[in-house]
Amino acid sequence: MKKTITTLLLICLTALVVSSYVGCLPVEGGGKIAEKRKLIIDVDMAADDATALLLAAADESVEILGVTVAAGNVSLNQAVKNTLMTLEIAGKSKIPVFQGAETPINGVEKPTFSVFGEDGMGDMNLIHPSGKASDVSAVDFILNTLKEYPGEVEIVCLAPATNLAECIRRDAETMKLVKHIWSMGTAGLGPGNATPVAEFNVYKDVDAYKILLDAELPMTIIGLDMDSEETYLTEQVVEKMKKTGGANEFIAKAFQKLAENNLKTCGYAFGDCPDGVAMACVLWENFVKSSVNTHAVCITDSDKCYGQVIFYREKVLYDTMVFHENYNTVLITDADRINFTDRMIKELNKLK
Repeated sequence: MKKTITTLLLICLTALVVSSYVGCLPVEGGGKIAEKRKLIIDVDMAADDATALLLAAADESVEILGVTVAAGNVSLNQAVKNTLMTLEIAGKSKIPVFQGAETPINGVEKPTFSVFGEDGMGDMNLIHPSGKASDVSAVDFILNTLKEYPGEVEIVCLAPATNLAECIRRDAETMKLVKHIWSMGTAGLGPGNATPVAEFNVYKDVDAYKILLDAELPMTIIGLDMDSEETYLTEQVVEKMKKTGGANEFIAKAFQKLAENNLKTCGYAFGDCPDGVAMACVLWENFVKSSVNTHAVCITDSDKCYGQVIFYREKVLYDTMVFHENYNTVLITDADRINFTDRMIKELNKLK
């Protein structure tokens, strides 16, 4: 009898533990446990990429299958080190990192100035990872993962589109298995930062971005115009982040060089964080306020409009009567930017 009572108690205790665990999982409206969104995050890893990666790492509704890296803000080798260090700060060092493109897809570099410092992370001696990247290439990883999870994987591209363009050139059919692509690229409907009309990620590899657009994959673009004064990491925001410590302090220090450069050029110190805002658009419910279907065209001619992406918006009447049967992208046109920095700090604080 005593043995039976003990067995019953163990069964009840096990049931209690299981029910408690299940109660912590995200649940859909019908009471079904929601599956985590599967993400591949493609970076060139400067301070704003690091912010975005940490926001994703802090979000329990997503599973980061891997991080692919391309050269852009810094060299490929430095970007890989920055990625490994950022994952260690997040406590997510088991997430694999894959090396991708060292140069643009046509092999011709477009010289740019690294506003984030020589190491892309503020030159604050933050980067000393203990891990290393996988021996599998970024392109192989992306294509193999899409085959493993057809229709389930979302790719968040925060870098020049070189890695994705290489995937399309190698195996366009497999790339059609992607669930969605989120691109932090183009100037949106505003001015550029590489030139008056071109945004950095597009400018660094214009041919790759054209390949990505022409592939007509399901894609949402978050342009540079979604990062505005409301989302800037001002001196007040940075001080708050430093006091908070942990991942917040890491990011605050990583923006040091950008703040210094903006002080020289704009007259006040701040860090603009387009990749962080882009990740908020991907992850945060109700953050995106409006969007529009567009037919996006990338200008590859070597003139002053090089790297500009022109958006023909659906339901807009142009005097030239330009209409397109295929609107190949969704462009985000407004977001809840005023609440970005407060929520960012709150989310990063989860990684302590």
